[in-house]
Amino acid sequence: MSTGSVANLFPNPLWQDIAATGITFAIALSWLQLMNALAARQAIAQTLSRKLIHIGTGPLFVLCWLLFSDRAVAPYFAALVPLTITLQFLTIGLGWWSDPAAVKAMTRTGDPREILKGPLYYGLVFVVCTVTFWRSSPVGMLALMMMCGGDGLADIVGRRWGKYKLPFNVDKSWIGSTAMFLGSGCFGLSLLALFNGLGYFYPPLVWRDTIGTVVVIAAVVTLVEALPVKDIDNLTLTATAIGCGLLWL
Repeated sequence: MSTGSVANLFPNPLWQDIAATGITFAIALSWLQLMNALAARQAIAQTLSRKLIHIGTGPLFVLCWLLFSDRAVAPYFAALVPLTITLQFLTIGLGWWSDPAAVKAMTRTGDPREILKGPLYYGLVFVVCTVTFWRSSPVGMLALMMMCGGDGLADIVGRRWGKYKLPFNVDKSWIGSTAMFLGSGCFGLSLLALFNGLGYFYPPLVWRDTIGTVVVIAAVVTLVEALPVKDIDNLTLTATAIGCGLLWL
């Protein structure tokens, strides 16, 4: 149970979870549709829209966890959101459903099958972290924030200013990895500070120790993200963050 829960929004916790699920769906889909529309109208580049979806969806979703009740089934209600969107990605990638705007926003080349890689893995990671860790554990949300903030910023910054490449991976740059490290740490610490302050973690995090631990985890995850492995970094860096979090947080 949380001591600082933004709870009891409804007398009946079932209705609270239903309402929270609906609000979460609305926020997530609004963000996706906004990025899809901007990419379709060429207001922003296709590569930028992909990463803005990558960066923004995670924090918005995790913040919506605050709306749910303290019932044991609450994380399963929340997980319906990424699960449904992931199934949508699956149908688009397999060609069962046509959504040109989504394809334009979430792929590099315009091939719908690309959605079956990074975007699909991204959604599955959210489902797993939500039902496995939920808001009483810092591990899952830290891993999600490192995948969203760190990996997303690394790509944006690296593409624009990544002149000097890593010696072991010419597709990655020093400045991109620096953005990965800073984004992972800042996004992760921000969400942990919020949920810790609201009393969701028991025992509460000792902030002085937590900062150092998150910095170390961010460094390890940055190294993993820099490895010359394509298309599965949403899985590898998140798994690394979870493993380190279970060991050290």
